[in-house]
Amino acid sequence: MELIEIFKVIILGIIEGVTEWLPISSTGHMILVDEFLQLGMSPAFKEMFFVVIQLGAIMAVVVLYWKKIFPFSLKSKPFVQKDIIIMWIKIVIACIPAAVIGILWDDEINALFYNFQTVAIALIVFGVLFIVVENHNKGKNPFVKDMSKLTYKMAIIIGLFQLIAAVFPGTSRSGATILGALLIGVSREVAAEFTFFLAIPVMFGASLLKLIKFGIVFTGFEFMMLIVGMLVAYIVSLLAIKFLVGYIKKHDFKVFGWYRILLGCILLIYYFFIM
Repeated sequence: MELIEIFKVIILGIIEGVTEWLPISSTGHMILVDEFLQLGMSPAFKEMFFVVIQLGAIMAVVVLYWKKIFPFSLKSKPFVQKDIIIMWIKIVIACIPAAVIGILWDDEINALFYNFQTVAIALIVFGVLFIVVENHNKGKNPFVKDMSKLTYKMAIIIGLFQLIAAVFPGTSRSGATILGALLIGVSREVAAEFTFFLAIPVMFGASLLKLIKFGIVFTGFEFMMLIVGMLVAYIVSLLAIKFLVGYIKKHDFKVFGWYRILLGCILLIYYFFIM
């Protein structure tokens, strides 16, 4: 029985590692997959698990982009990298809207919107928006092709799109922030990279909040499941991030838009005709 639960956790870790970074909604996939796997744990543990497993995914960003996100140098001058400090200020500014809403109304948002209908509609709507925005931007040169050119105003706008993802599950945090960046003239490469970095404080904060609410008290098996899930998510995230960065150098995001629409339709069909 325990081996079966560990197998389920490995599957969920793979899903998390892939969908956290591709703009296709990790929440939508987690809901759909868990409906069939039925992780045999308490509802409180499952709610915490689906959030805290993201720590594994975020560690992949830290490892892959360490030189771009760590502002201090012990081997060369200047010792403090001013451009990285400025980037982190922009990231913090972009995180404020979602952080405030998450801290104040996390339980209310989950109660209202964490359901099949909301996730499916968000998948479809943002899938359509990806296609529309990419068609609109076709043949146009983006204004921002370097992270240093991203202004504070742009960071705030991207943060507001992240707020949409924080309120409506299925929107996809990466999907919402990338879409917001594309709308204001940021290149696909910079949009994806800023989204990766933006996830670091967001995921750490969300995970800490869930752990505190859960009580940070685990059985030995629960702790093992959490570690296995995070480890799998970490390994798969390394591959997913490298894939996305390579993919968007030659392609746009429309394929993810069509995929979101398809998945949203599948969720609606499942909800209305099968459940």
